[in-house]
Amino acid sequence: MEPCISYWRFRITPVTDEAMKQTKGAALRSIVRALRHRNFRLFFVGQGISLVGTWMQRVAVGWLVYRLTGSAFLLGVVQFAGQIPTFLLAPFAGVLADRWSRHRLLIVVQSLAAVQALILAYLVLTETITVWQVIVLSIVLGLVNAFDMPVRQSFMVEMIEEKKDLGNAIALNSSMVNIARLLGPSVAGILISAAGEGVCFFVNGISYVPVIASLLLMKIAPRNSEAHESRVWQELKDGFGYVSGFEPIGAILLMLALVSLMGMSYPTLMPVFARDVLHGGSDSLGFLMGSSGVGALAGALYLASRRTVLGLGKLIPLSASVFGLGLIGFAVSRVLAASLVLMVVTGFGQIVQMAASNTLLQTLVDDDKRGRVMSFYTMAFMGMAPIGSFMAGVLASRIGAPLTVLLGGLGCLIGAVIFARRLPRLRDKVRPVYASMGIIPAITTGIDVASELSLRDK
Repeated sequence: MEPCISYWRFRITPVTDEAMKQTKGAALRSIVRALRHRNFRLFFVGQGISLVGTWMQRVAVGWLVYRLTGSAFLLGVVQFAGQIPTFLLAPFAGVLADRWSRHRLLIVVQSLAAVQALILAYLVLTETITVWQVIVLSIVLGLVNAFDMPVRQSFMVEMIEEKKDLGNAIALNSSMVNIARLLGPSVAGILISAAGEGVCFFVNGISYVPVIASLLLMKIAPRNSEAHESRVWQELKDGFGYVSGFEPIGAILLMLALVSLMGMSYPTLMPVFARDVLHGGSDSLGFLMGSSGVGALAGALYLASRRTVLGLGKLIPLSASVFGLGLIGFAVSRVLAASLVLMVVTGFGQIVQMAASNTLLQTLVDDDKRGRVMSFYTMAFMGMAPIGSFMAGVLASRIGAPLTVLLGGLGCLIGAVIFARRLPRLRDKVRPVYASMGIIPAITTGIDVASELSLRDK
């Protein structure tokens, strides 16, 4: 008897070029969907131009200080002076962001930042600059940034009419920052070699014109602000109680603060790596910073491609681990090519951890406390950096820059492990909030949503 053989017929549908184009187009539209909102589109373009100048100035300040002094310690002092006002004043800026028009505040602080850059350009171009003047002007910029970042972050929600696009807007904003982070240091390295640091400062001052113009062109609906009868201190205390009373927000901020303290100081020591460890010049400094920007841009685009906030929690410890491992590898590298690759890894881990934390906070926070919570975010992200920069400058002058960065990477890894162990408990507390927002079905939580939310608000 002959065996019975069955033949299966499959219908193969050819994939046309037109279908592939439509698929790619839909994917691209999903990644940039927040640009459908006019106000955010204006902000994206204007801020994108301005941030290129900002990164040029950051690189130029470090190179200027190291050229004038040759001191890793003073590099740390300048970074400390420029960032410590953010740590001290950001909470008060958050209170004002909840009281006043965030739109008008942002116009003022961007204008003041432009003035600071132009003064710095004048002093350098007239060859009258001293390191103490750099420190004073860094403090001035720190005062401006203390208000800029919490106001800008809390203003994000006012530019997006549909809240479901908020996460995408934050990721696109991070992409914009890191495109600038890629371009700015590279251009700065070339300009410093060709014309000196003063030109970088001048270009930065002029670059604020587009972002101020974009803010003036926006049409912002007035916020329904209640009369604030309580004192600033009381509102600040209420904001702190809100953050400390809801464990997921507090845990995210603490993790961000640890990574900022231990790991974010590496740009402070980058001139030391570029000149003394890797034996390069200002162009090597620009390429190193630019490579970090490449990784950060890749991380931001990855986040922009995500359609939901679900799963971001596990990305925080994972990306912090990637960041820490990148720092450790960079610390032991003595070859420029390897260091550039490791900077890509470091930049990817850094931006994913930071932007994922930002997105989760913006999703979880009540709108009337958004300014204060984002001021605590600013303290954790920017405010801890000066302490880390100062510590890095002191340690680098005693044990060397490579060992200092290596210890910072180890600190990030330890923090990632601790956060990962707390993650299951944090998820249990977040589920009722997401259920109330319709992000996940309420039936999956197994928790009384109303009672959980009432506990959070106390």
